Amino acid sequence: MMTVKEVSKLTGVSIRTLQYYDQIGLLKPAEYTESGYRLYDDAALERLQQILLFRELEFPLKDIKDIVTRSDFDKRKALDQQIGLLELKKEHIENLILMCKGLKSRGVRHLNFTAFDTGKLDEYAKKAKEQWGKTPEYKEFEEKNKNRSKSEEESMMAAFMKLFEEFGTMKDLNPADGAVQEQVKKLQSFITEHFYKCSKEILSGLGKMYAGGGDFTENIDKMGGEGTAEFVHQAIEIYCSK
Repeated sequence: MMTVKEVSKLTGVSIRTLQYYDQIGLLKPAEYTESGYRLYDDAALERLQQILLFRELEFPLKDIKDIVTRSDFDKRKALDQQIGLLELKKEHIENLILMCKGLKSRGVRHLNFTAFDTGKLDEYAKKAKEQWGKTPEYKEFEEKNKNRSKSEEESMMAAFMKLFEEFGTMKDLNPADGAVQEQVKKLQSFITEHFYKCSKEILSGLGKMYAGGGDFTENIDKMGGEGTAEFVHQAIEIYCSK
């Protein structure tokens, strides 16, 4: 058994992230001590490896949870994809090393920019996502998104982020206030209309993700001011508990 601190040191995943994965049911420890400390066994570490693979492929956490908890989840297939991804990254890094050595010996006039090409990595990630992205919500999003133009997509995302700006103006209110709860309903309706059917279960998971740190929290706080992501999370939890 390993403690959460040991797992964090071994994998490079922060303790806060591991705690969050536990909270949303993505990665449960093997057991807890009497003092409440998390302990991880080999099976939990294997699950973490699978999660990190799909994070490399840029899957949302809710989709990763759906994938790795399926009864028909193919661990060997996931491991093969991880090997393939690492081999492509190794090739990419080796090309950059060769380019830098060439620059050192021959100068900038002989610089070859093909070393910066990440096309293979991007294509690999795209194909992997196509194979694993079979949740109903993912399919619905793909269907709704396929005919959108670039400008339509940008306009939609601007309207989506505007909702969080509006949340930011409400931070002085109690998250249970009627106006705040109406704003949560507005958010849920927007997601259902433009992305996928947003049940209360899904909305609750999104709320945790919004406040879980990283790009989500940072972008929401940029729109509504510091603390907006956590405020939205609290309001969503109240809304979903009704």
